[in-house]
Amino acid sequence: MSDHAVLRVKGRVLVGPEEVLDEIWVVGGRISLDRPAGARDVRTVEGWVLPGLVDAHCHVGLGAHGAVPDDVAEKQALTEREAGALLLRDAGSPADTRWTDDREDLPKIIRAGRHIARTRRYIRDFAWEIEPEDLVAYVAQEARRGDGWVKLVGDWIDRGEGDLAPCWPRGAVEAAIAEAHRLGARVTAHCFAENSLRDLVEAGIDCVEHATGLTEETVPLFAERGVAIVPTLVNIATFPKLAAGGEEKFPRWSAHMRRLHERRYETVRSAWDAGVPVFVGTDAGGSLPHGLVAEEVAELVRAGIPAADAVGAASWTARSWLGRPGIEEGAPADLVVYDTDPRQDVTALAAPRRVVLDGHVVA
Repeated sequence: MSDHAVLRVKGRVLVGPEEVLDEIWVVGGRISLDRPAGARDVRTVEGWVLPGLVDAHCHVGLGAHGAVPDDVAEKQALTEREAGALLLRDAGSPADTRWTDDREDLPKIIRAGRHIARTRRYIRDFAWEIEPEDLVAYVAQEARRGDGWVKLVGDWIDRGEGDLAPCWPRGAVEAAIAEAHRLGARVTAHCFAENSLRDLVEAGIDCVEHATGLTEETVPLFAERGVAIVPTLVNIATFPKLAAGGEEKFPRWSAHMRRLHERRYETVRSAWDAGVPVFVGTDAGGSLPHGLVAEEVAELVRAGIPAADAVGAASWTARSWLGRPGIEEGAPADLVVYDTDPRQDVTALAAPRRVVLDGHVVA
């Protein structure tokens, strides 16, 4: 498709949960709500149309043993694109993926810099591993390197305790989050367990990844403060296998992981019912493959979130949360087209008919 070609997108264009248009136009890679005058060389795409999907927790450039070469990162990004995920929040990566910003054929990435973890308290070669006295400095560094987000590892197994435990003292977290906010960045944290959550939320954190440790005591706190969660249920599904692998050496941790897994749907539904913002993220990269956004939406529905809201958590609502446009006048034409209404059956998300990125039909 040339830069001057016009794309007509017709059918049912889902601008939001209730707002539906009959058609939109794409001119010069941008959305127009009105038919352009004198349009020539028009190509038509028809179906049920969503804004490009959002994977709000993935890791482009990350493999099982740390950073991967650019060609592998490219394949990861292309896999997301084929699944219709055109906006990615990269929730921590040791790889420099800025080169993707110059590629119109790859999804747009919002980076959180590199994970910041406590010394020997995370996966080797993934994170900066530091002590609390250096937390503010490293948060400032990653806030400047990222795209408005910083990623902490909030808890991890403490080998001395044989179970999950918080990584940071309350005072260090408060100072670090304040510094990130001063620099205009939001902060999120990896958290599996229960006992790291209150300190992080009361310290002003903006989001928690996984959040399997939410309880009836902390859910209201998240709701009151407007702290979002990205449950990554396709990743939480791996907990039983992880628990089995650590059973002999860390039986307390293993039993804890199983309990968190068993109540995962109840945890997410309780948060949703309380008004906690919930968004779609897969945790792809590291150990999980990319392209799982449709599976994660289906998992949220299994947890009890209404289908239309689960779709929104991967599209219009997520884009608004991340400060990126959806389907609106002048916005980049990042669209996914389906044969049926995904609000009625979210399994439709697994089979995009067409993917449009910056106005180009790429799949």
